[in-house]
Amino acid sequence: MLDEANFRNEIRDWMAEHLRGGFEHLRFRGGPGDEHAFVQDRMAWERELATGGWTSVGWPTEHGGRGLPLNLEVAFHEEYSRAGGPGRAGLIGEGLLGPTLIHFANARQQARFLPGIVAGTEFWCQGYSEPDAGSDLANVKTKARLDGDEWVIDGQKVWTSLAQWSQWCFLVARTEEGSERHKGLSYLLVPMDQPGIEVRPIRQITGTAEFNEVFFDGARTSAELVVGEPGDGWKVAMGTLAFERGVLTLGQQMAFDRELNHILTQARSEGRLGDPVFKDRAMRILSRVRIMRWNASRALRVDESKQLPREAMINKLYWASLHRDMGELAMDALGAESLLTRYSEAEEGDAGELEMSPDHKLFFFSRSDTIYGGSNEIQKNVIGERALGLPREPR
Repeated sequence: MLDEANFRNEIRDWMAEHLRGGFEHLRFRGGPGDEHAFVQDRMAWERELATGGWTSVGWPTEHGGRGLPLNLEVAFHEEYSRAGGPGRAGLIGEGLLGPTLIHFANARQQARFLPGIVAGTEFWCQGYSEPDAGSDLANVKTKARLDGDEWVIDGQKVWTSLAQWSQWCFLVARTEEGSERHKGLSYLLVPMDQPGIEVRPIRQITGTAEFNEVFFDGARTSAELVVGEPGDGWKVAMGTLAFERGVLTLGQQMAFDRELNHILTQARSEGRLGDPVFKDRAMRILSRVRIMRWNASRALRVDESKQLPREAMINKLYWASLHRDMGELAMDALGAESLLTRYSEAEEGDAGELEMSPDHKLFFFSRSDTIYGGSNEIQKNVIGERALGLPREPR
């Protein structure tokens, strides 16, 4: 059993040695609202992490991970964040798809895809949301039909993070003609570099475009690349969401902690901490960030049914509202300067974006937190119906 103190020292020493030189410019970049920054360099950083065994640290050893217990996995996320580790370009593969494949995929699929995630050589995007199926995922309209030994896919996905840089997409499509809602869906693995797939970046209020629309017009993937059984996609998709609400929330909490420290530093320089009203708001935010960590820790379990534990169901609603309020606090910390933004000239990783402080970027991006990944209203329904057993909302 690894000693936690020694393990933390190992992480700190490795990060100090490797997050320098050609990677120095990545420190503290690539987080929420900054995912577009230096993507190719952050992909190279994934391969650098892999050389030290720092990718997929919580995965079982038989699948290429370190098999770390929860306390050490948490320690890794904390020390990585403290060292200024950049936003993980491989996050979707490592945090969402990989655990899904470990729990639901067959041995051949695992052998094909897990090593590339661990090595940082294959990158993934998630094809869930659609124009009419955002928070209501069961309303998926994208279709896939078998044509010999291939699935042929037609439809549209939206808000697909990093699709323009990904080699593969895992998506939910309707594979049973006439099926509705949760039935007749399948979970497919689809190569992105092929005719029949068009990626259109969505320019946001921040001036960046890490989200995309993705159009499938006769795109193809092997009939063997369905995870679980055809028609079983809802169960697999919900398993993926369970992992999204799990240990990833802890890494996110550390990013929030770092953002809050920046806000407080800014507020101190502007003399705002002398205002008792502002100070009270700041301390309430600090308390909420700590509570986020504690709740994420107690929710880090997935039972045999691969369903979300009740405690995990509040995570998205909680952190989305928290982050929105942090953005507003950041603007108040800036004072009159919060009213000023400019467009910058194109430069590596930041082409044509708004030239803004981290506080501006936090404020603008956090406007979307209560919408993407399941809106606050939908999250309240999930808590009421699945966690508390209340009657379903009338439709």
